[in-house]
Amino acid sequence: MSIHKLSRLLALLACSLLAIPSFADSQVRIVRLSDIRGDVQIDRNTGQGYEKAILNMPITEGVRLRAGGDARAEVEFEDGSSLRLTPNAEVAFPQLVLRDSGGRASTVNLQSGMAYLNFLGAKNDEFTLRFGREKLVLTQAAHLRVEMGDTQSTVAVFKGDVQVEGPSGPLSLGSKQSATIDLSDSDKYKLAKNFDSDPFDAWDKEQAQYHDRYQASNSYTSPYGYGASDLNYYGSYYNVPGYGMMWQPYFTGAAWDPFMDGAWVYYPGFGYTWVSSYPWGWMPYRYGSWYYMPTYGWMWQQPGNPGGWSGWTGTPRIINPPPRFTQPAPPAGSGNKTVVVGRGFTPPVGSSSSRVTIRNDSAGLGVPRGSIRDLGKVSRTVTQKGAVTTTIQPVPVATSTGVAPAPRAPTPSSRVSPPRMTAPSPHATPSPRGSPHK
Repeated sequence: MSIHKLSRLLALLACSLLAIPSFADSQVRIVRLSDIRGDVQIDRNTGQGYEKAILNMPITEGVRLRAGGDARAEVEFEDGSSLRLTPNAEVAFPQLVLRDSGGRASTVNLQSGMAYLNFLGAKNDEFTLRFGREKLVLTQAAHLRVEMGDTQSTVAVFKGDVQVEGPSGPLSLGSKQSATIDLSDSDKYKLAKNFDSDPFDAWDKEQAQYHDRYQASNSYTSPYGYGASDLNYYGSYYNVPGYGMMWQPYFTGAAWDPFMDGAWVYYPGFGYTWVSSYPWGWMPYRYGSWYYMPTYGWMWQQPGNPGGWSGWTGTPRIINPPPRFTQPAPPAGSGNKTVVVGRGFTPPVGSSSSRVTIRNDSAGLGVPRGSIRDLGKVSRTVTQKGAVTTTIQPVPVATSTGVAPAPRAPTPSSRVSPPRMTAPSPHATPSPRGSPHK
């Protein structure tokens, strides 16, 4: 081989090696719009600008999100980390990538208003929060509040250690410390060993407690944390003979199916994706399979091995549907129009204490997370009476742990609602009056 040809070969090899990191860091990630209260709007990066946001919408790279004057929102990341927006907050998501190392890199720009970040610090993950000319980069767990105003910004750290970088140099903050940054004076900052509380601190704490309590209540975890707390609050896991562990939502009778309520939403590069109306409706529509059990109704089964979680899907797999079931199908062609199905999106009743009526086949639609004690007990009463009016409470309550036995077969008039999760063993013995058919 001539020296000229060898030089060209080495040059091509060098170029290919230099290209590897850019490809490796470009793997697509999708996170979840996990809670909405009030008027929240989203820009899906379709060129159409802002539109009404709906619960469980996927958040992809390039998306923008803003909360109205009476609104709040939460975005949940794969490991269970969360970003919460208060009224008049606006954020952008310029980076959501999976690196070649397996770590996730997330960048969020806080453009106005106040946001809470609860970063759990999963191994190899990195979270960058930018606000004005400042940025903080997290690789370890931290819980903090950032407010971006017209003339100043503030950072308050509830837990962890935080490094802020800006025009005035690096700034280190520890737990219970805060900093005020003067945006009109070269971003000079003032440190404080404490911080004033904000009215939304209680709401942020409520939501963090909800995730901590209900996510920890299930021993059957997945590689992903987003959506797990909602599964444990709004339904139960059962050990079904011949099938293994299955999950079923509360308030589901014989007439209910998983695709009764939701919408088809279009995303550039992905096409139409099914977005469920139900407050628990993330993980069962992104991974695993829905089974129809003639004696039990619809149940969801998560993937059976770690590799099975790698395939994010816009429409879940459906097994053994009943004869009259219509397979969910996205609208033909492409477009930006959102196509609503069934009851669409019923907002939660609110965060203040009030009365709410829950009906069978509602599957938890409209019930705020953590607002009712022992949701399984209420579900059984709804099965017997058809509807229940009860008081919702803004403070989340503790949940039981373990796995429920498999639900019993239905009576001629209705299917028995799943019992409460009480059995601590993952091999709980079911006691149905009939076994599901394969």
